[in-house]
Amino acid sequence: MNRTTGLPRVAVLAFDGINPFHLSVPSLVWGSESPQGSMEPWDITVVGERPGPLRTSAGYSLSVDRGLEAFGDADLIVVPWWSDPTEAAPREVTDALSRAHARGATVVGLCLGVFVVADSGLLDGREATTHWKWTDTFRHRFPSVRLSPERLYVDEGSLVTGAGATAGIDTCLHLLARHRGQATANQVARRIVAAPHRPGGQAQFIEVPVPANDADPVTSAMAWARDRLQDPLGIDALAAQAHLSRSSFTRAFRSRTGTTVHQWLVAQRLALARDLLESSTLDIESVARRAGFGTSARLREHFARHLDTTPSRYREEFTAPA
Repeated sequence: MNRTTGLPRVAVLAFDGINPFHLSVPSLVWGSESPQGSMEPWDITVVGERPGPLRTSAGYSLSVDRGLEAFGDADLIVVPWWSDPTEAAPREVTDALSRAHARGATVVGLCLGVFVVADSGLLDGREATTHWKWTDTFRHRFPSVRLSPERLYVDEGSLVTGAGATAGIDTCLHLLARHRGQATANQVARRIVAAPHRPGGQAQFIEVPVPANDADPVTSAMAWARDRLQDPLGIDALAAQAHLSRSSFTRAFRSRTGTTVHQWLVAQRLALARDLLESSTLDIESVARRAGFGTSARLREHFARHLDTTPSRYREEFTAPA
């Protein structure tokens, strides 16, 4: 952390020929804004294999002042892109990532940048995701990585991976919530006009995207459920709202979101519980009921399983001072 600000120091690795959008995602979510916003920007440095000019895929060049030595004091290292998933990343890059991770840095791979992180060996035996189009290539090159292509992002603690380009925004918002709380992530999401927590995974984007609109019975049922998370909800309730059979709704829901109704409901309820813990003075039992978990014991169980903390500790860490 930066000793002056207490904020994470971020190094974003850029390769020659990088797509500017991929490079900009960490700065979009964590960086400064104009006019000044409500969030203190994180210290972000763009890093190259070595200092000097870099070409971008947009036809213009940018100048990078620091090389891989910048990994030495970074708390977060982001690899947002890689040029060719069939080729291994340079050994000096993967060695630098391994050294940084060994000393305690969090390493984040986004889109095809996940291939670079996998080349370092850091993902062996762990779960990861990457762009759906390249899953066969990834499995062939990295058989020891547990690939979950249906996920928008996978958080393995000090190793985080995100799927396609815009899933990089989801991943960075998730990391922002992890460091600064859900309320801050929600504020930033509103500023950049993004969903603070997108339901489902990559399955909704593979080959035939499914538009989110009120005419779609599954999407409409999901919106209906989000408005009444405190109620007992399950597949039967949502299927009835969509006027579909249980089996038809289950298949349609999975094809649109890449997840199950139960997993989706837990994610929505956790997001609501986190927001209530940060923004209200409700006691833990009331938060559990309002978010649909029923009891504080069940709320604590899900916080331990999914967030590795307790509701009380989360509130202490992320409640903004008056």
